[in-house]
Amino acid sequence: MSDPKDLPVKTLQFYTTAEYPCSYLPERAARSQVAAPTHLIDTGVYGDLVQQGFRRSGLFTYRPHCDRCNACLPIRIDVARFEPNRTQRRTWARQPELKVRITGLHWDEEHFALYQRYQLTRHPGAGMDDDMPSQYRQFLLTSRVDTRLVEFRNAQGELQMVSVIDILSDGLSAVYTFFDPDAPGSLGTWAILWQIEACRNARLPWLYLGYWIQESRKMTYKSAFRPHQILRAGTWVEAQP
Repeated sequence: MSDPKDLPVKTLQFYTTAEYPCSYLPERAARSQVAAPTHLIDTGVYGDLVQQGFRRSGLFTYRPHCDRCNACLPIRIDVARFEPNRTQRRTWARQPELKVRITGLHWDEEHFALYQRYQLTRHPGAGMDDDMPSQYRQFLLTSRVDTRLVEFRNAQGELQMVSVIDILSDGLSAVYTFFDPDAPGSLGTWAILWQIEACRNARLPWLYLGYWIQESRKMTYKSAFRPHQILRAGTWVEAQP
């Protein structure tokens, strides 16, 4: 399906936001196409939307819909065919003792403190480094789909990383990951490798990573996971090396 009107749920409506500053490409304006009403977007409907390039932030389900730019490209990893490169193998091997705990969404003061440290260090001035608890809850702890919170601790029991993932019929969708900015190793890459393994264990073919922007250095890491597919003009196509 390449158009929202083809969805089986005919009662969904789609509207376009006003322009706002692009978060990734300087001096560009962005718009989003938003699916509504939110109470109709359950796991099944959301899975259909993800296949069409949508993703979510809390209850806000959207995809880029800019007037003069189509740089944001949905990307998903082919789990069965994925082979880690040398750097990824080394990254995986550097964190052999991380303990994983998977739960439902819930408030945790320790998680929020780590989130604040991550934003202040990795994304200062981006608008999320002064988030209040209510904003954090709305962004990561509010969902009407099948969502899990994944906690990673080292051998000493210290919190290293938290990931939020959605479970779809054909894969996992990575919502957001934040980690200790002072911890050794590339924890962001390690988290994706763990999510790939989680897909394999659940026999799910795809790991959806949101959007990839070729011009954005912040997005470079996503294209390093191969093979992967890009959604272009409504069709998922394998990206060439």
